[in-house]
Amino acid sequence: MKATWNFLDVAPGVTWKHVHLKDKELFQSNQNINVLDTKLKNRRVVFGLVSADTPGDSMRKLVQTSTLTKKAGAVAAVNGTFFNVKQAGSEDLIKIDGKVLDTTTYSADKPLIEHKQAALTIRKRKVSIERAPDERAYGWDQKLNAPNVMVTGPLLLWEGRPVPLKKNAFNDNRHPRTAACITREKHLLLVTVDGRNAQAAGMSLPELTYLLKQFRCERAVNLDGGGSTTMVITGQPHEGVVNMPSDNKVFDHLGERAVSNAIFIRKK
Repeated sequence: MKATWNFLDVAPGVTWKHVHLKDKELFQSNQNINVLDTKLKNRRVVFGLVSADTPGDSMRKLVQTSTLTKKAGAVAAVNGTFFNVKQAGSEDLIKIDGKVLDTTTYSADKPLIEHKQAALTIRKRKVSIERAPDERAYGWDQKLNAPNVMVTGPLLLWEGRPVPLKKNAFNDNRHPRTAACITREKHLLLVTVDGRNAQAAGMSLPELTYLLKQFRCERAVNLDGGGSTTMVITGQPHEGVVNMPSDNKVFDHLGERAVSNAIFIRKK
């Protein structure tokens, strides 16, 4: 909280915030953090989901977040949820403007894994983070009454309290991360944390949860991370990529990965 952040207004009521913490200032590590911040009631923008696919596509595809930002005509975006690396398409339910592009895959009689137990929903300017009633609530996401739904996870914060996370390498090791949260003041924050580099270690999910707690987040959910973690702001250099995607293993803006979907902010 004592660090020097850089601020830039990128659209009416939308602020981009960036800090590069060095000398092991946070979690005894170097960290590079970007945040998009706007009020949920900001009537000068709209929030939405955009997919590399469209209804009726016979072949799934993956494209970069910067390309998805242009497709949506957006001023800013971050990568979305998990996708099938070999076959493309989302691993979990994606519904855009009332049309379902992908549905959640799960194994019958087995508990839903953590990234299938939460969702980001958008109803006009109302952005919400939802949770499954329990880990065996198969089909819970199909019952969400919203035209735009993105299933993702794990859920990190619920009503201001950290959600218990399973002990595994995905949760406990440091990686680049992307997250979305709703703050006490009813702001939407879209957050990227870079990683896999000496200048940016990345975070475990407990560390990311702690960070979002400091941002006064009440509900928070993890999105796809690793090489997918990307934030794009239209008009910035490097096709708008403002974080340091890790797929090229260099601490620069050029390591962007092709993904299946994104969350965007567009001027009304």
